[in-house]
Amino acid sequence: MFGLSAELTFLLIACLTAACIFEFINGFHDTANAVATVIYTHSLRPGTAVVWSGFWNFLGVNVGGIAVAVGIINLLPVEALVDAKTAHGISMIGALIITAIIWNVGTWYFGIPCSSSHTLIGSIFGVGIAYMLLPGSTSVALNWKKVYDIGLSLLISPFFGFFLTMLLMSILFKTIKNKKIFKEPPAKKAPPLWIRSILILTCTGVSFSHGSNDGQKGVGLVMIILIAFSPAFFAIDRKQDPKKLLACVSQIKVSLDKIDIFELDEKEKAVLISIDQRIDTITTTLFGVSSFNEVKGNKTFGIRKDILLIAKASTKFLDGRQNKPISNITQAEISDLKSNIKQMKTFTEYAPWWVILMISLSLGVGTMVGWKRIVVTIGEKIGKSHLTYAQGASAEVVAAITIGMSSWLGLPVSTTHVLSSGVAGSMVSGGGFKNLQSKTVKNIAIAWLITLPVTVLLSGSLFLLFRVIFG
Repeated sequence: MFGLSAELTFLLIACLTAACIFEFINGFHDTANAVATVIYTHSLRPGTAVVWSGFWNFLGVNVGGIAVAVGIINLLPVEALVDAKTAHGISMIGALIITAIIWNVGTWYFGIPCSSSHTLIGSIFGVGIAYMLLPGSTSVALNWKKVYDIGLSLLISPFFGFFLTMLLMSILFKTIKNKKIFKEPPAKKAPPLWIRSILILTCTGVSFSHGSNDGQKGVGLVMIILIAFSPAFFAIDRKQDPKKLLACVSQIKVSLDKIDIFELDEKEKAVLISIDQRIDTITTTLFGVSSFNEVKGNKTFGIRKDILLIAKASTKFLDGRQNKPISNITQAEISDLKSNIKQMKTFTEYAPWWVILMISLSLGVGTMVGWKRIVVTIGEKIGKSHLTYAQGASAEVVAAITIGMSSWLGLPVSTTHVLSSGVAGSMVSGGGFKNLQSKTVKNIAIAWLITLPVTVLLSGSLFLLFRVIFG
């Protein structure tokens, strides 16, 4: 399978299965938030609700693009992604998956709405930091720019959920005259059709946006696995035309050759020379090649390595020269250079259709089980009063918009924390902070605060342990 030995094939299948299990757990752990309102308000029967939500999660993964998946992959050090030793890849993957599954299952068992995003990202942080502790390591660490962007999105998204839901509830109070929507759902009685329609629509929005964001995290995880095990097959997108890649790197070379090298310091000169050498390597490898299938073994991985390091070095060079003029090159040419770098990266930033299908099925099926613990927490244990129709709809509208925007920007966010903070905001809007159940809010906040440090420590320790075991 993919040119691997029987032992490595077994390990690959085991890792892919573990990734599907992670996404399955993600389904029943996170998507319970999406179905909580329609189940709790009796708008849909539980069986119907979870199947409906599962379908829209499946659809969200399939049409949501792979921007978040790429963001997850790019969190890791470039040096980790271009490490050709399979044993090192297995160490990294094992640490990520085991940590993510342990923490997700543990928090689900205790009914605590915890973020699968925090869990996976914390695991990746741990591996990246542990990389610095390896013998012979220099400054290799995480992609700190991406860490900053993702960390900021994870930090502020719950506050968006809280305050925007408060604002939306205030608007509804002032504009809607029919007060039925502000009533607590009666036991086992479906709401009026217009209220049911609103709640089903908001449930659909959260489910779709959850699939387009959280599902992509699973896609990113699977691509890390495939590249680590079989770089010759998955290092680059074989369906693309090598001539397009040659055109991109040629244009990058033309733009960089215009720069007056004598105005640069020694480090900048070295960066441009290394970029030029890697472009020459790609050009030589692909000369006369009409399909990537003609490129053999390690040369495919070498192309990936050169693309990633050219992109990293070029971006770092341009960022370092933002406040310094660059002679002989116009702003329009700099924009063209950035565009060509972006186009070049599409050869490594991809996911096969079957990976997306596998993850979407895992997420969709996971949605259909295990939802009850989280539904009860959302409906009854965040506020002292039970969830009303308006509160549920408001929290879900805000969650769907926030998560959808984050997916568009390529940033992972926590469905759990956005929605649960939205529910908390809706409770506060109706009765102040005294209307919150302090024990539940405290448990959610503690889980939010400790998930990153716990998963960082656990995944980093496992990574170092596996490196010792596998060599």
